Amino acid sequence: MKRFINLKSLIMGLIFISNIACGQTNSKKTTKMQDLPKTDVQVPEGYEVATLGGGCFWCTEAIYQDLIGVEKVRSGYSGGHIAKPSYRQVTTGTTGHAEVIQFFFDPKQISFAEILEIFWSTHDPTTLNRQGADVGPQYRSAVFFHSEEQKETAEFYKKKLDESKAFDRPIITEVTPFSNFYVAEDYHQNYFNDNGMQPYCQFVIRPKVEKFRKVFAEKLKN
Repeated sequence: MKRFINLKSLIMGLIFISNIACGQTNSKKTTKMQDLPKTDVQVPEGYEVATLGGGCFWCTEAIYQDLIGVEKVRSGYSGGHIAKPSYRQVTTGTTGHAEVIQFFFDPKQISFAEILEIFWSTHDPTTLNRQGADVGPQYRSAVFFHSEEQKETAEFYKKKLDESKAFDRPIITEVTPFSNFYVAEDYHQNYFNDNGMQPYCQFVIRPKVEKFRKVFAEKLKN
């Protein structure tokens, strides 16, 4: 709980300090997209899209689906070199995909910086290809950015968090251009809410969700 609160305070301070600096950025850099299968995202008017990997997508889905301004949270696979992978294929760790969630958010209600605040507060971004007992490249920490603004925001806060020594080790979160997203099988969707008594939900997801809801209570829908 202490780590959640400390990170929340630190990142909120960074958001306040950087509002002017980020607003004045006029980057002309272009991102060279990876040679990977491409998928399109149809974003509703007035919304933006985010794609994040923070370990098992059951955990990240359970956190983001209750946030004010966040809609249609879906678990899936991103960043791999084969199209339409199955869960069985992704779990081999050979397809290049990360387990991710993708969702739409209303920037008038929640900013991308706030989304990253929660992202870095609710998983360990210092462990390579691992979150707890979940091991493999599919569990890597990743921000798949959809715009130059998202890229700059993610890189800015990643750098500032490292400089502030928010974690004992360097942040290894991958900040990379979005290329593809494939929705996971139906049984992965809304997993925590539908399978709350399952052991993984009880002992791994529930403690994380309960801590998150206490620290970020003001950002929850209910």
